[in-house]
Amino acid sequence: MSGPDLVLVLRYRKAVTYGFHVLLGALEQHETTTRYEVRFGDTPESTAEHIQNALTTGAKVLVLWSFYSPDAAALAEELARIRELADGPCVLHIAGGVHATAEPMQTLDAGWDIAAVGEGETTLLKLVDAVGEPAGITGLAYRDDAGDIIKTGRPERRPLDDFRGFSLRWDRFNALEITRGCVFSCRFCQTPFMFSARFRHRSVANVRWHVDRMRERGLRDVRFITPTALSYGSQTEEPNLAAVEELLASCREGIGPNGRVFFGSFPSEIRPEHVSRDALRLVKKYCDNNNIIVGAQSGSDRVLDAAKRGHGVEEVKRAARLGIEEGFQINVDMIFGMPGENRDDVDDSLRLARELADLGARIHAHTFMPLPGTPWRDAPPGDVDPATISEVDRLSQRGALYGHWQKQRDHAVRLAAAAEAYPRPGRSRTILPTLPPAGSC
Repeated sequence: MSGPDLVLVLRYRKAVTYGFHVLLGALEQHETTTRYEVRFGDTPESTAEHIQNALTTGAKVLVLWSFYSPDAAALAEELARIRELADGPCVLHIAGGVHATAEPMQTLDAGWDIAAVGEGETTLLKLVDAVGEPAGITGLAYRDDAGDIIKTGRPERRPLDDFRGFSLRWDRFNALEITRGCVFSCRFCQTPFMFSARFRHRSVANVRWHVDRMRERGLRDVRFITPTALSYGSQTEEPNLAAVEELLASCREGIGPNGRVFFGSFPSEIRPEHVSRDALRLVKKYCDNNNIIVGAQSGSDRVLDAAKRGHGVEEVKRAARLGIEEGFQINVDMIFGMPGENRDDVDDSLRLARELADLGARIHAHTFMPLPGTPWRDAPPGDVDPATISEVDRLSQRGALYGHWQKQRDHAVRLAAAAEAYPRPGRSRTILPTLPPAGSC
């Protein structure tokens, strides 16, 4: 039997496995005439080795990358290193995810051959059918032989139930995505601007199918990916507790007496205005987590309004009090250095952090990063002044604050520099591609 037509090499990093597992879940259901193989490169060296081995078979090679905006610069260096080790005219490097979607030109200039824009399931399936040739496939951006940027338009958006949330064939499991998109279009967040400002929910029946498969494989823990956990089943800003209970009851039954269900903890935080005794008691009834993550973001009502958060400081305080009264450890997300933040706003945030810590909550501290694809993409990087750092350190020393806010300060500076180097483009017309990218075989 002859070798494969196409080899998919995944640059498989722990930080971004979920997206790959979803793509593999879609692929394993897909019928195609293309003979393909999937290989996992867990280091730059093993990725290069997979590329080199694939080239010896005469196959076309697609190297799939996915990364967040703060990682883009470091991975561009890694890409260059891999190309030095293994490359050829039949190798295409494709970057997907929120950064490639928001900044396709940056992505191409950094060395990738193709930027996959938007949701990746249908795009990948069409690429597999086409043996890696991008012509006529929506959801891509690349340069033609003349060096001009070709943008092929948005990919098809399909119901979450159409695709598996993890991969049985390749035995790759993860927290299950139950909601995609978000009606709360916070100005610092990439989610609603990549997936649209509306909710798409995975059905309870489809979630249960996944939970049943997990139990069959001996997996015990059910976790969920959602931008706002208590919005499950809703199409408005109000929670739908009946839908949440139906979901949790089915998962509890499905995973069995030896399994565990986690909801409202990472990666499924809860908006503060959605916290109620009824909601908390639902979590307590069906779930195993004793901690809840609440997204506050600021202790200043003025900053919250500017960020279009849709709630105020009082809702944050109330959520923390209710959660603690109901026996939960409450972790509160806060972002320092938000655009337009003045000294009074900082003092308000620090005051809230101290008040919440005194109640028994913990602060998960972040530094504002001007993320691509958001309304605040061109804002200055988050600046945390020495007085604020001292107060944050004091909270940290008493065990009331944690997080990677210091590392995020460095990321924020790099993102701001990239935004300045690539001014926000205006709307460009969609062009149907006629030529494959330079370097294709």
